[in-house]
Amino acid sequence: MNFVRIACLITVAVHFSCSVHPTAERAPLPILPRPVDASATPEFFVLNAATRIETASRDSGFRQAVAMAAEFLGRAAGSAKAISEPSGAPNAVVFVQSPDVEGLESYRLTVDSLRITVEASAGPGAFYALQSLRQLLPAESEQPHASERSYEIRGARVADSPRYSYRGMHLDVGRHFFPVPFIKKYIDLLAMYKMNTFHWHLTEDQGWRIEIKRYPRLTEVGAWRKETLIGHYSDQPHRYDGTRYGGFYTQDEVREVVRYAHDRFVTIVPEIEMPGHALAALSAYPEFSCTGGPFEPATTWGVFDDVFCAKDSVFTFLEDVLNEVIALFPGKYVHIGGDETPKTRWKACPKCQSVKVREGLQDEFELQSYFIRRIERYLRGHGKQLIGWDEILEGGLAPSATVMSWRGTEGGIAAARQGHDVVMTPLSTCYFNFYQAQSRDEPLAFGEYLPLEKVYAYEPTPAELSSNEAIHILGAQGNLWTEYISDWSVVEYMVLPRAMALAEVLWTPRDRRNFDDFADRMARHVPRLDSLGVRYANHLLDVRAIIGPRDSGVTVAFACRNPRGKIRFTTDGTDPTAGSPVYAGPMDVQRDIHLRAAAFDNGQLVTRVANVDLSMHKAAGKPIALEALPHTTYGSGGRQALVNGVRASDDRFGDGEWIAWNGWDMIATVDLLAPVPIDSVSVRYFSAVNSWIWLPRWMGVFVSENGEDYTRVVKTDVEGHLSPDRTKTVTLALDGRPVRYLRVVAQRYGKIPPGYPGEGNEAWLFADEIFVK
Repeated sequence: MNFVRIACLITVAVHFSCSVHPTAERAPLPILPRPVDASATPEFFVLNAATRIETASRDSGFRQAVAMAAEFLGRAAGSAKAISEPSGAPNAVVFVQSPDVEGLESYRLTVDSLRITVEASAGPGAFYALQSLRQLLPAESEQPHASERSYEIRGARVADSPRYSYRGMHLDVGRHFFPVPFIKKYIDLLAMYKMNTFHWHLTEDQGWRIEIKRYPRLTEVGAWRKETLIGHYSDQPHRYDGTRYGGFYTQDEVREVVRYAHDRFVTIVPEIEMPGHALAALSAYPEFSCTGGPFEPATTWGVFDDVFCAKDSVFTFLEDVLNEVIALFPGKYVHIGGDETPKTRWKACPKCQSVKVREGLQDEFELQSYFIRRIERYLRGHGKQLIGWDEILEGGLAPSATVMSWRGTEGGIAAARQGHDVVMTPLSTCYFNFYQAQSRDEPLAFGEYLPLEKVYAYEPTPAELSSNEAIHILGAQGNLWTEYISDWSVVEYMVLPRAMALAEVLWTPRDRRNFDDFADRMARHVPRLDSLGVRYANHLLDVRAIIGPRDSGVTVAFACRNPRGKIRFTTDGTDPTAGSPVYAGPMDVQRDIHLRAAAFDNGQLVTRVANVDLSMHKAAGKPIALEALPHTTYGSGGRQALVNGVRASDDRFGDGEWIAWNGWDMIATVDLLAPVPIDSVSVRYFSAVNSWIWLPRWMGVFVSENGEDYTRVVKTDVEGHLSPDRTKTVTLALDGRPVRYLRVVAQRYGKIPPGYPGEGNEAWLFADEIFVK
């Protein structure tokens, strides 16, 4: 018999630092998400092959949670366990269904020397108690054991309940298909972190993934595309792999997944996209379009003009589809998409225009509202509630609709103020298909940057809402769009640990959250993911650079949370070795330099290498003012990012070095602190028309002697707005004149023209370093 002592897991957390960082309050128990109230006690309970699983409850949901406990604990101890009646004898895990525990998802967990006691009013609470107990066991307990084993578990008292009722994760299987075994594994991961909702995005322009018996061509035709785009959507020219791709879930498979999720207290929200993102469906049944086709499932990404027509026969088709969907999914919500619906076809469609006249609609936005309201009435009549992306607000919101706010917080705020329930999922903090690290070795992703710290700092309830309005914020959801993700291991890598951070945001009271504490618990949790065979991103332990201003340059500091080793660095662009200088503190930089840093332990590299390339120029580190502050979504680097000597990423426009405005020009004023001769001013801009990012119309340089009166000395129109290049550097020559105050102005493009993604909306303006030579 093997014996494993795990008291070490409950001791004071290791201070994870290769350099100094602020001390955090330490949670006494390594549980994710952090419980509302939890403490360790000096006792120990021994879990072994003889430990009994007991309950007196006859409630089916509660007993399902107990059955899950018996299965897990039996597998860990190497001995099958049955559920028995409470005996009062020691060496038992006792599940007590108690009305004294308020809330279906709340629980109390007590571990002492005689027994483990779980108290909950319902199955979900008992199941979440199991997830907490599971994390008090060592990582090896996640694997089945053929021989009997014993584990000593430190005593504990936990009283816990969630902050939000909706705690979700999304997975797009339309762009890329993932088989049933992986969908089950995904649900297991959500359940382990007490997430209770799986948003299954089943239909897209690129593929229809659910069997509909009345319309077999949806999967015969719509589930298969002839080929797939290679590389990034913005790469030009587009290249394709020439390989037929697809897949779908039979209704039996859907039922299997629904049962699996139900047993783990996860509700599935199916999404059937309408009226846009419907090209796969229209490929199978082109008669439900405005033009009659022909079509084929999309082989690239983006937004397409061909959408469901608003004629009556389309609603008959969609209601037939939803009849079968409703029969498969017992949850209250059906997600209908409602996002990114171009109005081009509707404007030219006689049948859509006749519907507008018949219904007294003013424009195509009201036609979209009519479309959504009609589907909402159908769903409500069948006992379901409509949920959709925040575009369903346009033209008027359907009476009982719930809004999923993705373009920012504004849609959620508007819906809550109208008395509608809201699930927050703003792309700036909840889109896990964005890059999560600066390393160039990261898997191909969307251009934005969403590190773990930013996810953890998210607050789902907008401060603008009153207390009465705030009750409509049900919770939040992380989204994973799979344009660039075809492999299940990359799904795991993109989701974890960011989903763990979001789970804590949604479960733990705000005043109990602390990122350093979370980081320590997460680091101790990593061996469990290894034992489960989960691929995850471990950038939290990497060396990171912190750059600050100085009058004559910049300062660079390095830090990391890895408890092993020391940071060593080089200044010539070569990777550090165990013999490189040891980092001792912030360094002043006044010349071009190529810094590399990593942590070493006993001569072995234990982190990835951090790269910092600095290009010094006359404005580097100097004071800078902005007339319009950058947008909060893309302003994490602050105004100093424009003069810190760091060149922003060529393909990741959310990396903190790119600064962005929406609806404002860039007007940046640099104080050079003394008159210095200037030969040129260069600014690099990002260009991604498909992401609504356009180059400026013109750039100009203005100078001043006193910081108040400015004279324009040079201006140029910016060309190449539709160039495939992602960045463009605009350089303006000066005549070497001495300048104290330098102002750079870039006029935003303005409204996006017709025919381009986001038409009619303000284009984004992204700027990088202002190089002054």
